[in-house]
Amino acid sequence: MSASPWLVVPAAGQGRRMGTDRPKQYLTLDARPVMAHTLTRLHAAFPGARLCLCLDPDDAWFDPDWVPFADWRRVAGGAERADSVANALGAIAGEARDDDLVLVHDVARPCVDVEDLRRLLQVLADDAVGGLLAAPVADTMKRDDGAGRVALTEPRAGLWHALTPQGFRYGLLNQALRQATASGVTVTDEASAVEALGHAPRLVPGRRDNLKITHPEDLALAGMILAAQASVHSETTPEGVAER
Repeated sequence: MSASPWLVVPAAGQGRRMGTDRPKQYLTLDARPVMAHTLTRLHAAFPGARLCLCLDPDDAWFDPDWVPFADWRRVAGGAERADSVANALGAIAGEARDDDLVLVHDVARPCVDVEDLRRLLQVLADDAVGGLLAAPVADTMKRDDGAGRVALTEPRAGLWHALTPQGFRYGLLNQALRQATASGVTVTDEASAVEALGHAPRLVPGRRDNLKITHPEDLALAGMILAAQASVHSETTPEGVAER
């Protein structure tokens, strides 16, 4: 296994639910595109990682200056997230070993905590399967009846919100995505594909402010999270000590 992980960042989505003139990864957040924030966080945790950035072939918004990684490549994104990830795995087929760790992170999660990223890598370093950042469900969960009314209240004990990154061995993830495609299984995240093979991914507790920008109000919320994180960091970093 290589010491440096592979990073896959699917960024080919159109983000139509945002109702804006551009994909959500290119919306401005604290004077920078969302994508730039996300890649900066990943680089801070994994400066030696090898990045596959999955973009729409007709993407006219992307600027390579936003990529801080020395070793990176542009990969054609697919119609769905799983397609983009599969394309990335195919692009590195001649270089990646079966036991190399591949971390997949949503481009629309710019608030992911650097220490969470480092801890995830540490936890998964010796895990034969892999796992994901996740947060225990804190809210009461309701299941609807299909007509806008509550059918029942779901017990929240043991329920987790799946976050990203999600990290799995190259060979296993490749097999899982191929099997899902062959079986017609809908894959909402990498963990679900691995689960379909009968494996149990590791749940690694992560911060709840690892927000995924999906709806218009999420952009403002992400801005507040970044500001709060910066404030806490400045209060806890002694004067004259450089950030790692």
